[in-house]
Amino acid sequence: MDIDYAAIEATRNRIRDQHLRARRPESSARGLHHFALICSDVERTVAFYQDLLEFPLTEIFENRDYKGSSHFFFDIGNGNLLAFFDLPGLDLEPYKEVLGGLHHIAISVERGTWERLRGKLDAAAVPYQLESDASIYFRDPDGARLELLADPLGEMYGARVL
Repeated sequence: MDIDYAAIEATRNRIRDQHLRARRPESSARGLHHFALICSDVERTVAFYQDLLEFPLTEIFENRDYKGSSHFFFDIGNGNLLAFFDLPGLDLEPYKEVLGGLHHIAISVERGTWERLRGKLDAAAVPYQLESDASIYFRDPDGARLELLADPLGEMYGARVL
């Protein structure tokens, strides 16, 4: 398949010129309350996110929308939560990227924490892809792609994005 990269770049520049404002208005949102994913095994998910990645479990209760399903939360810092549901009894397919779906979740950590967690990923034999010297991509036990990013919040590739 031939991809017209020049046309893609021209479209990106047009969108930037048309929509990126020098004086950005304040957002109507207060922040990300939680981002919810689906898991196949609650205990395995808790072990991965709390024990390996050091995101404390903050609560677990029954999902109000699906009897028998757990809804549980991890603290990912700065008042943000990563949440999960298990949906027992549903015949769900394994994770896959689809239009409108999840590509990855990027979580900012301090440089020293990034180094420590990279060592824990190595010790646990979790395969990962290292991008630059600040970004690690890997998958959780159900296949969701995560990124640990040593860049500060609001920065990407050394540029301010917030």
